[in-house]
Amino acid sequence: MAAAPVVVPRMKLGSQGLEVSAQGLGCMGMSAAYGERKPEQDMIALLRHAVAAGVTFLDTSDIYGPHTNKLLLGKALQGGAMEKVQLATKFGITPAREVRGDPAYVRAACDGSLARLGIDCIDLYY
Repeated sequence: MAAAPVVVPRMKLGSQGLEVSAQGLGCMGMSAAYGERKPEQDMIALLRHAVAAGVTFLDTSDIYGPHTNKLLLGKALQGGAMEKVQLATKFGITPAREVRGDPAYVRAACDGSLARLGIDCIDLYY
């Protein structure tokens, strides 16, 4: 007897109409923190499996790597998978561990995130 497919519930996030999977996937440990760097192909496979299973709310940050986490997500979500996810990303902590929130930095960080991810829109930027 085959197992029933898992259905990941969805929920509204905020009041602007964004709907995300109730279970999200934080991506920090894929390219930063928590020990040694993980093999890229393993992390790409993990991301693709999560999205295929219905976990479509992914969270990353400029400081993860730094920047390598977004490059990893960009690679993993090529070929139409990016349209299936809701992407949250953070800014404000620089590689020098400074906290920045000035408009010029936010714009530059956002432009860099878009380029590294290979997209033209970020669902949740904070």
